[in-house]
Amino acid sequence: MNQPMNVLITDPVDPRCVDIFKSEGFDVVYSPGISPDEVKKLIGNAHVLIVRSQTQVTSEILEAGKVLKVVGRAGAGVDNIDVNAATRRGVIVMNTPGGNTISTAEHTISMMLALARNIPQAHQSVKSGKWDRKSFVGMELQGKILGIVGLGKVGIEVARRCVAFGMKILAYDPVQSPETASKAGAELVELDRLLRESDIVTVHSPLIPETKGLIGERALSICKKGVRIINCARGGIVDEAALLRSLNDGHVAGAALDVFEQEPPKDSPLIQHPKVIMTPHLGASTEEAQEKVAMQIALQVSDALKGRGMVGSVNADIIQVAMKKELQPYLDLAERIGRMIAQVKEGVIRSVSVSVTGESLQEAASALGAAIMKGLFEKAMDEPVNYLNAPFLARERGIAIHLHQAMDDGLYTHVLSVEYQMEKERRVIAGTVFGNKDLRIINVDGFHFEVKPEGHLLLYSNIDKPGMLANVSGILARANINIAGLSLGRYGVGSKALTIISTDSIVPHSILKEIAALQGVSGIKLITL
Repeated sequence: MNQPMNVLITDPVDPRCVDIFKSEGFDVVYSPGISPDEVKKLIGNAHVLIVRSQTQVTSEILEAGKVLKVVGRAGAGVDNIDVNAATRRGVIVMNTPGGNTISTAEHTISMMLALARNIPQAHQSVKSGKWDRKSFVGMELQGKILGIVGLGKVGIEVARRCVAFGMKILAYDPVQSPETASKAGAELVELDRLLRESDIVTVHSPLIPETKGLIGERALSICKKGVRIINCARGGIVDEAALLRSLNDGHVAGAALDVFEQEPPKDSPLIQHPKVIMTPHLGASTEEAQEKVAMQIALQVSDALKGRGMVGSVNADIIQVAMKKELQPYLDLAERIGRMIAQVKEGVIRSVSVSVTGESLQEAASALGAAIMKGLFEKAMDEPVNYLNAPFLARERGIAIHLHQAMDDGLYTHVLSVEYQMEKERRVIAGTVFGNKDLRIINVDGFHFEVKPEGHLLLYSNIDKPGMLANVSGILARANINIAGLSLGRYGVGSKALTIISTDSIVPHSILKEIAALQGVSGIKLITL
């Protein structure tokens, strides 16, 4: 009986998260708020780590997770997770970007209204015993231009709500389509135009190298005087030092911040600034959002680990493709070709070209390339190799992977062909699948075959002349090695040929030497699959 997998949860989550994991048969350790050292101690036996924003999933923590398969973030942002280190170790990183969409959008609207009408400052004034109406004159949102930086799920929901206020919406998003923007009531524009024209700029981008400090000195200088800045996305997208200078010189009329470069924002001059309103990262802090993301991450992880499908992966598009049942035989074939290459190659591989024929294989070319690399590396590495980290390991070793669509030759509907380049030579292995699971190698270095890639294969080149096969089979017979199958490829009578013999048992090294000593035999290789 298989042992249940272990889930470690190190940040507070809704109890439904634990309930779902337990109902799926996982063992759960719920330890919110533990220190990094405690995380390292507990993660050694964990197959799954569930966090929110508090736990920093560093490369050291990932290194300590010897059996770790998935890191799940109950929320959208993954900037507290070293995704590159996770990918290098073959660990899937998941998030739940849709679970807190409405809560974050509504919080943004709350901050916008509070900023426009000076609500927090007026509230504090009344609480202190004053009745000062003149100091808190605000502005209407109707007729104003809202600039949305990042038109993803949250940005779209903000746009839809602000259309109801009678605002004009400009949006900047380098990967969004004009059609999607238009449906949300927004016009997709370049960033500089958005900054120049907007009365309010709200940020809804992920924190990545390209967006860090995006709203900085230059961006703020382009903005019209009196602009208001809102950040309910990620700390660091707005350069806080540049924002402070613009607030002090009056160019920026106000700012509403839910997230900060350092959380909590210790000793930041922005905390006491009269033109700044703040909340402690509350965008997703609603009962509904916390319940949604907790349930969503538990279901996503359970589905992925139990082979029911994968959604919400940050770094595992290849694995999502690989989980399609109709591709399983071809992925198996790709791995076997990778294992064959590992056993016949001589020297260091410089590049691998993967060519596919057939529409379904074309869509899965990257996954097939990963499967080939997995087969190539798995016996040569002292660490686990999977579809996720195999391409990464290839890049680390200077192996370029090229994906191509091949022309249909009319012989086979679907063909996977792998050409690999070493220092002095190129070689090719191609295969296909008959029916749903009958794997075949159909080409090696231009020679046509139909060989099952299984068991023990003896591969060698020889001169095509009478007696060659008899000599080899005689040596095998004397060693009591039974031939299970045989395939011969040749260019023509008397020319170079390539022979592949399938045997029921492994051929000892001494027998390989005896065969290699035969006149006309060369390049002998034993492949075990």
